[in-house]
Amino acid sequence: MRPRYSPDYYGGFLLDPDGNSVEAVHYGRVRTDGNVDHLWIRVADVTAAKRFYETIAPHAGLRLGADTPDRVQFRGASGSFSLIPGQPTEHVHLAFPARDDATVDAFHRAATEACYADNGPPGERPEYHPGYYGAFVLDPDGNNVEVVNHNRP
Repeated sequence: MRPRYSPDYYGGFLLDPDGNSVEAVHYGRVRTDGNVDHLWIRVADVTAAKRFYETIAPHAGLRLGADTPDRVQFRGASGSFSLIPGQPTEHVHLAFPARDDATVDAFHRAATEACYADNGPPGERPEYHPGYYGAFVLDPDGNNVEVVNHNRP
C-alpha cells in the first residue's frame, strides 16, 4: 500500500540498470483505456521542457497537470507523464495520436516555428504501415517527439 498517493493505491517498484523506476499499480481510479498509467522523464531543465510540451500540447492531446519547480505533469487521454529534474533520460521516443493529418501538420509547424529542431517533416511513412502519417521534432533534451495519424477506421 502507498497511501501517500491515494488511500487505495497499491504498487510495486523496480529500478532498471539505468536507474529508471518501473512500477505496477492498482487503485480505484486506475485507467482501463491504455497501457501506461504514468511515466516520469528526467530532464536537464524543467522550465525549458515545460515550455516545449506546452507548445505541442494542443496538437498532442495534452493538458497541464501538476506544476511545481520539481515536477511538471502533462495528462492525456490514456495516461500522464511527468518531467523531473536530473540527468536527462536518453533516447526517449514519445508518440501522440492525432485524428487527422492536419493536426500532425499543425504540431510540426508550432514546434518548428518555436525554434525546436525538426526531426522529420509531416508525411506518409509507408515503411511503418499504409496510411501512417507523422511528424517528428526534438525536445530540449534531444528526445524524439512525434504526433501520428494512423489513418485507420
